[in-house]
Amino acid sequence: MAQRDEKKQVPLRISAKLYAQIAAWAEDDFRSINGQIEYLLTECVRKRGMDGKSEENEDE
Repeated sequence: MAQRDEKKQVPLRISAKLYAQIAAWAEDDFRSINGQIEYLLTECVRKRGMDGKSEENEDE
């Protein structure tokens, strides 16, 4: 049985410019680049919500 905190490895291709921007942001937030990407994805999913709509569009 899989544990809750089991992490999957996902190959990711991004531009050198985006990588540098994420790296700088990660350094500012005292995170690894991988940790920063995971944080950003988690925040995007949380903001989108379970119903598939973004919180910003809830009034529509």
